[in-house]
Amino acid sequence: MQSTRLNKLLAFLTTEPNDPFILYALATEYNSLNDTEQAFHYYLKLVEEHPSYVGTYYHLGKLYQKQAETEKAIAIYQLGMKRAREKGDGHAFSELQGAYNMAAGLDYEDD
Repeated sequence: MQSTRLNKLLAFLTTEPNDPFILYALATEYNSLNDTEQAFHYYLKLVEEHPSYVGTYYHLGKLYQKQAETEKAIAIYQLGMKRAREKGDGHAFSELQGAYNMAAGLDYEDD
């Protein structure tokens, strides 16, 4: 059974099919419902059609990591860092860099 929130988002999508926030919200909702196929569909649509929507890259990378696709996650984090830098979004860049470092095994801790 689909959640009420999902049904509302799908209704919004019919009126605003190219709104990146709705696409992002759908991807996130499907991800929270463990519908990986649909989550990937909407995240990848965002990357292709709205590449400057930088919030996508972190969550798509995490989804790839959840699926044990570390190399794809690393590539998405790198692309996201590039997009964040282009937008001048230092906060998003920092989050993506942290995720990239962890995925690439570059997260150093003091011993």
